[in-house]
Amino acid sequence: MSISIEYDYLFKFLILGNSSVGKTSFLYQYTDGVFRSNFSSTVGVDFREKRMLYKTNGRNYRVHLQCWDTSGQERFRSLTTAFYRDAVGFLLVFDLTNEKSFLEVVYWMEQLKIHAYCDCPDIVLVGNKMDMERQRIITEVRARHFAQKYNLPYIETSAVTGENVKQAFDILLELVMNRLENAVFRTKLPTHGNSRKLSAITNGPNNSNANADGKNITIQHAKDMKKCACG
Repeated sequence: MSISIEYDYLFKFLILGNSSVGKTSFLYQYTDGVFRSNFSSTVGVDFREKRMLYKTNGRNYRVHLQCWDTSGQERFRSLTTAFYRDAVGFLLVFDLTNEKSFLEVVYWMEQLKIHAYCDCPDIVLVGNKMDMERQRIITEVRARHFAQKYNLPYIETSAVTGENVKQAFDILLELVMNRLENAVFRTKLPTHGNSRKLSAITNGPNNSNANADGKNITIQHAKDMKKCACG
């Protein structure tokens, strides 16, 4: 009897940032293609799912994303850090009209360094609310300068219009896929201090190692992964 394979890769992405930067609207715009303005502040965490085809090197991979929306409120921050370790990628969102949300990007990066699977996880910096141009405080030049300092991809989005929302997720997915391919196919991986483990789950027929064409690769919550491919 044949086994139905629903996806090749299952990845968990986390959306981080201060309260009221638009993380929940940003997520719903990505998964549902709609803007909802009647959200209350997220309590703890919530998540939505998305499936897609990822094309690389002439191959198509079925990817299942679990996208987790975390609370930016200070009283919930100690709770949400428990979700960092199992995530393979992070969207760090700030509000282009809010100075404090931009300044506290450094705080969120420090939290990732402590709690993520390695010291240099894949992060995309997202400046949200680009539709509110008249209220903008953080210029694109300033944000890009910050991103370059920390070697982060930067993109500006609007959860209202949907502009660049999909592209933000696409950039992160490409980073994660490149890291995974490097980690699996490199003969040597660089050590990196207290490196923790890359979490990637695939749903293949053997559920153990790469098959002949290298498509179905399983890293069971990173137990087979000993080092983080940083750099």
